Amino acid sequence: MSILASVRNAVPPIHPEGHRFIAIFAVVTVLVGWFVAPLFWIGLALTIWCALFFRDPARVTPVTPTLVISPADGRISSVAMAVPPRELGLGDVPRLRICVFMNVFDVHVNRMPVTGRISRIAYRAGKFLNAELDKASEDNERNGLVIDRADGRQVAVVQIAGLIARRILSFAREGEELVVGDRFGLIRFGSRVDVYLPAGATALVAEGARAVAGETVLADLDGERPTPIVRIA
Repeated sequence: MSILASVRNAVPPIHPEGHRFIAIFAVVTVLVGWFVAPLFWIGLALTIWCALFFRDPARVTPVTPTLVISPADGRISSVAMAVPPRELGLGDVPRLRICVFMNVFDVHVNRMPVTGRISRIAYRAGKFLNAELDKASEDNERNGLVIDRADGRQVAVVQIAGLIARRILSFAREGEELVVGDRFGLIRFGSRVDVYLPAGATALVAEGARAVAGETVLADLDGERPTPIVRIA
């Protein structure tokens, strides 16, 4: 294998949404570095960070029908019962909600937690509070998707903006059929994704655990597996 091929295999691909941002960082770095040489190295570090932010690595997704897979890379910040956002039309009965907080160093491409049809996409403008706060689910800018599974159960996933995030992108369309692990969106820069599960689902992660989008199992819809009771530091 050539050196070029080895490098290509070692470096994850960049999502197309990041190309223009990387180009802007690179151009500004060169221009500023031309006049103030020490700033070139700072700009170079920021350009590399920008490229890493938009990385889109391949993932191997579990395909067991009853499993719910993490839609985002990050830390599990909450596993609790909560009422879904009103605009999703899922009623006022609390559901099991699992929140994944993404910092600015995590992969920010979001993936489908289950296979199904997108029956509703609802965007709501809002604030830009710290996404780790519980009230961010109610007050922050967000974009929600309701996924209808073949068995009639509905799973919702909500992209929530944070302190730094200023743009939520959704690649999915209402009526579209997507498979678990498919890419459905991206958030710039640092934020949170919530998953709302139907009755009977059992969480398989604990608060504080790390999740990998498209790979980490968050829950079992049939509740046949034990709930973790140990918090991971």
